[in-house]
Amino acid sequence: MATQADAVQNRFGIQKLYVKDVSFESPGSPEIFRQQWKPDIQMEMNAANAKVDEHLFEIVLTITITAKIEEETAFLVEIQQAGIFEIQSDSDEEMKRAMGSFCPNILFPYAREAIDSLVTRGGFPPLMLAPVNFDALFVQAQQEAEAGDTPDAAPAPASPTEH
Repeated sequence: MATQADAVQNRFGIQKLYVKDVSFESPGSPEIFRQQWKPDIQMEMNAANAKVDEHLFEIVLTITITAKIEEETAFLVEIQQAGIFEIQSDSDEEMKRAMGSFCPNILFPYAREAIDSLVTRGGFPPLMLAPVNFDALFVQAQQEAEAGDTPDAAPAPASPTEH
């Protein structure tokens, strides 16, 4: 049975969710709108964390989307969706999992909505990013770290979809 001390040691809470940075560029406009819309869409994603206070951490999910038609960039959008989370655990593994999987999973829907909004406001068809399995990415990153091969950005397991 968990004691009251155990309950204090294992805590998770969302303190604040916010956009830390956002950028949208459409370098090929207006000419790009005259071309048939069959873009090659690339997505890069990365999550980082920083300690704010004893049990408070800022988690930043960075997503960069590049859409090209042939070699011409139709648009480039980047967002840093962030949150401040209270995370307390007596297990380092649980702390790492919370910061590397659970928190990015909370941030992703906010980043996805902001990206879709920016893309449509830029005059392009809606872009809804497919769900991301952050648990699988976390496990993959841990395995690569143990093997001594750490990537710069976590690859997305699913590609964006257009609606």
